[in-house]
Amino acid sequence: MDTTANSDVQKAEELKLKANEAFKANKFSQAIELYSQAIELNSSNAVYWANRAFAHTKLEEYGSAVQDATKAIEIDPRYSKGYYRRGAAYLAMGKFKEALKDFQQVKKICPNDPDATRKLKECEKAVQKIRFEEAISVGDAERCSVADSIDYHVIEVEPQYAGPRIDGEEITLDFVKAMLDEFKKQKCIHKRYAYQIVLKTLELLRSMPSLVDVDVPNGGHFTVCGDVHGQYFDLLNIFELNGLPSEENPYLFNGDFVDRGSFSVEVILTLFAFKCLYPKAMYLARGNHESKNMNKIYGFEGEVRSKLGEKFVELFAEVFCWLPLAHVINKKVFVVHGGLFSVDGVKLSDIRSIDRFCEPPEEGLMCELLWSDPQPQLGRGPSKRGVALSFGADVTKKFLQENNLDLIVRSHEVKDEGYEIEHDGKLITVFSAPNYCDQMGNKGAFIRFTAPEMKPDIITFSAVMILS
Repeated sequence: MDTTANSDVQKAEELKLKANEAFKANKFSQAIELYSQAIELNSSNAVYWANRAFAHTKLEEYGSAVQDATKAIEIDPRYSKGYYRRGAAYLAMGKFKEALKDFQQVKKICPNDPDATRKLKECEKAVQKIRFEEAISVGDAERCSVADSIDYHVIEVEPQYAGPRIDGEEITLDFVKAMLDEFKKQKCIHKRYAYQIVLKTLELLRSMPSLVDVDVPNGGHFTVCGDVHGQYFDLLNIFELNGLPSEENPYLFNGDFVDRGSFSVEVILTLFAFKCLYPKAMYLARGNHESKNMNKIYGFEGEVRSKLGEKFVELFAEVFCWLPLAHVINKKVFVVHGGLFSVDGVKLSDIRSIDRFCEPPEEGLMCELLWSDPQPQLGRGPSKRGVALSFGADVTKKFLQENNLDLIVRSHEVKDEGYEIEHDGKLITVFSAPNYCDQMGNKGAFIRFTAPEMKPDIITFSAVMILS
């Protein structure tokens, strides 16, 4: 090895150590940059690729993680961490069969690895469940509505129940406020009232189009929030800072209400209760986490089963399928959870006509609305997540021009400051879950628009401390 090559190998190793320190400090983007520099100097070291894959996984960039782990395996087919990192990324994407193969390989190389054994069992169980569900599945035409089989009126509320009650059919502000306090004490409401809230919300959502037009009167304001991800106390903080939802203080929550955080049931019942109370002042959009697959992997399904029971798992899955996919505010601002499309020429009428009552497909307009991300480069590129695509400023500009719009607001990605303005100011990402997953250290944000100007006023906030 010549002196230059020796020097590059040494520098690469130093960069790897710096990247490891950044990773330990939860600075995953910085770690990726440092691992990338190490790879430029020494691309034949499988460890650098596997470590970068792990950092991508932490940022939920599972497509990039799979690519890096695959490269590590190509360099060293006996490197167990390569298979482990790729298997973990596949598992996070819900690709259980692919993950199973990788964890089987880890088990062959390291038969006594307890973590690999646990992951292997998890995958085997998931694959068995998928096969069973495929065997007993029925077509959409034959599938019965879970909601239609529930009559909450016959559910008895025990005399000893001391929580808030709904008298009759109307959900009142007093009830909602009492429910919020009950949730603060980490107590749940009676199942009868939970059913009543969810079923009433379903009734409202069924009547809405896939693309909802929102009109804000002159002098009025409108607030858009991004991902909340089960962070109930941070949701309450948004209401502290910006006021409770009301007809004078309308909100749009732009998907990913659930998963990851520990209080997804409380978050979803709160948002649904305000939807029932103020149907024209609480708008809800579907995110990629409002789906069976994500809820199975990232915690909502287990939380619902524990707090409310199995029937609610099926009911929420049905209601999520009726959530609208996008909103247009005052014919100027396009709001969507993920982003834009793999083809040019998509009109608002195309989005409005999407038949949304289904689990999100793996491709097409609905998939891209929920999953796509912006990129700094022009044109289109592969998705870091392994689903949908990345799109550039030219794609954003063309979509806005063709649909006579001014701005895109989207969510879907954690941002250090809670928001990011990209694409020549024509696209804003807003993310409302501060200190995401209790480790990212990011701020949260929400956007207030005032008519008729509809200029974005971005408010940021930090995570609240939860006192036990």
